[in-house]
Amino acid sequence: MPHLEDRSGLLASLPLKGELDPDLLDLALTHRSYSFENDECPQNERLEYLGDAVLSLAVADHLYRTYPDASQGSLSRRRSTVVSTRALSHIARLHNLGAYLKLGKGESLTGGRDRDSVLEDAVEAIIGAVHLSLGAEAARVFVLDLLSPILDDDTFMLGAFDYKSRLQEIGALLGAVPAYTYEEWTAGDTEHFRAHVSVGETLAGTGEGTSKKGAEMEAARRAVLAYYSARGETFTMFEE
Repeated sequence: MPHLEDRSGLLASLPLKGELDPDLLDLALTHRSYSFENDECPQNERLEYLGDAVLSLAVADHLYRTYPDASQGSLSRRRSTVVSTRALSHIARLHNLGAYLKLGKGESLTGGRDRDSVLEDAVEAIIGAVHLSLGAEAARVFVLDLLSPILDDDTFMLGAFDYKSRLQEIGALLGAVPAYTYEEWTAGDTEHFRAHVSVGETLAGTGEGTSKKGAEMEAARRAVLAYYSARGETFTMFEE
């Protein structure tokens, strides 16, 4: 793992078109757990807030221009997939971002450097840092270059698709709200979860995973596919 103060490898990997303020980069890489253990020093949550907004606008603008005939619903589903936790944590791993994070000892020992939510937040914080350092247009270009490995990857997009949101839309059509129940157990040192979702009395799905969120998404995916199968239709991710 690189020394935490040496960001040269990260800077070389990121698609930057200018010089990033080193203090802002340091802030973007500072997790709240590190702040808690170091006299409440500044941490990246404010940058994450800014970067989330920059990311959402850049992706929305790109999709609006790329798919001129797509409906609002289709564009929204595409955007939620591109900016999902799975997508952003995947991008973070492509750049070995976890190795550069400043984490508290407890967070580091419990796998924080490879935790999806931590990586997602750091990506958004870096986008916020680029916006403040280089301006809005440079940040927009940075976002699109950063996300280019997934924007046109239909296989990845299928895996990252937000099935829970799609199931909620199906539930609205059926006049019912998806309801989730859970089971949890431990095998060795790993927690496992099983989620069951039902929508009214006719639609259901069950999924397993090593996180509750993952189990929920798998259960929702199975329910969505069951819905289309029962109607004799083929599921399309970004249908109108």
